Amino acid sequence: MKFEDLLNERRSIRNFDGDKVVTKEQVVQIVESAVKAPSWKNLQTSRYYCVLSDEMLKNFLSDCLPSYNAKSARGAALVVTTFISNCSGYDLKTGNPENECGNGWGYYDLGLQNENFILKAKELGLDTLIMGLRDSDKIRELIKIPEEETVVSVIALGYASEKPKKTKRKDVEEILKFL
Repeated sequence: MKFEDLLNERRSIRNFDGDKVVTKEQVVQIVESAVKAPSWKNLQTSRYYCVLSDEMLKNFLSDCLPSYNAKSARGAALVVTTFISNCSGYDLKTGNPENECGNGWGYYDLGLQNENFILKAKELGLDTLIMGLRDSDKIRELIKIPEEETVVSVIALGYASEKPKKTKRKDVEEILKFL
């Protein structure tokens, strides 16, 4: 699929087909594409935790997401995205931030990887929903995420059972300035 087609066809999906299962092999392919994104000093601090088992999915949906996100994610695999805190954007010798953004660079690096993630998923015929509203403490406890990692998002990954309309985007003239 051409890159421009990926950009135009990708949508946030809120209805997944639970009869079609995401495989470990698909997730590996997607994360292999995600890690090709650039990162601060090539530190590659992003981490992914994939929930595929029925029992773990049931617990995750009921305990870690608000009801509207849990409803939207039914029928999908769930991928928790994190990054190692106090690393990207920091001087590793002194532990001090190298500029005013601090851990913002960890979020930035993970965002770059997540963009690759969702576009590769679309190329493979899968769809996604990135959810930022979640209970990070319950997620950390349920899937045993180390304390040094910051839980950022949950990505529902699966096969769409709907085709939502394309949403309006701002015109380039609204967001781009030439000096």
